[in-house]
Amino acid sequence: MKKILCYGDSNTYGYNPIDGSRFDEQTRWTTLLQANLGSDYEIIEEGGCDRTGFVDNDKGFIFSAQRHFPKIIAKMKDIDILILWIGSNDLQFKYDISFHQINKGLEQLILDANRRVEKIIIIPPVILNENILEGNFKYQFDGTSISKSKKSAKIYKKLCQIYGLEYFDVNEFVKPSNTDGLHYNKEGHKIISEKLSDYIKNNLV
Repeated sequence: MKKILCYGDSNTYGYNPIDGSRFDEQTRWTTLLQANLGSDYEIIEEGGCDRTGFVDNDKGFIFSAQRHFPKIIAKMKDIDILILWIGSNDLQFKYDISFHQINKGLEQLILDANRRVEKIIIIPPVILNENILEGNFKYQFDGTSISKSKKSAKIYKKLCQIYGLEYFDVNEFVKPSNTDGLHYNKEGHKIISEKLSDYIKNNLV
């Protein structure tokens, strides 16, 4: 059985943009991925709401991937595939993150993972839509956040090319919910799971 670690933030956790709850096992993309791939795979969910990838999060250890991820990946020594989807929360205006910090931070996570996992899929941040400026997260994200979300994918793609990793951009086929401009609705999770399971079957088997 192959083990797949899904590490990320609230979109990996399965945050429901309608009411802030967690989507159930019949809805979130990680558990749908398990259903699509079948019993030959074991999906390990490691998503966390408000988790940052490249800056220190004052909420604590598990919210800061730069500190939490190396511990997790070291503990799980038999992971066959890593799906790393992190970076959206770093775009909050309070962090004022630069593209250099994004590049440096992502590269460090890649180096941490490369020591433990042979096959790695990198997913760039969600391209935020304008509705985030009017929704529940307007106190965290602004126009600059939206602009950075559109440009940061180039950094992810380039690092994937440098390190020979799999680059999988969900922004090419699904958009976040208009409810909050950040998280995916039920249909979005379904599409992500289908596209990702097809990609794994066709490229990483």
